[in-house]
Amino acid sequence: MSSLKPLADRVLVKPDEAEQKTASGLYIASNAQEKPQRGTIVAVGAGKVNDKGERIPMDVQVGDVVIYGKFGGNEVKVDGEKYLLMRADDIYAVVEA
Repeated sequence: MSSLKPLADRVLVKPDEAEQKTASGLYIASNAQEKPQRGTIVAVGAGKVNDKGERIPMDVQVGDVVIYGKFGGNEVKVDGEKYLLMRADDIYAVVEA
């Protein structure tokens, strides 16, 4: 199995599956499904380095469920699985239980 380790302030997110059905039970065609804006972080970079050479810790960690922009990140495939590689700044919120 391959793995990716994000660099600096980047994170690797496993997007949730797109909704297959509407609330009323109608199936949505695959070309009409909206891109998910929620996913789980599977890998985190070490953090950005500031002007003084100090590493700024990340606000998120592996396992966090996050909300991100609809068009945020770059899609990458690892062993046939789709992931998003994005900057931590592209994450809007962490979903808390």
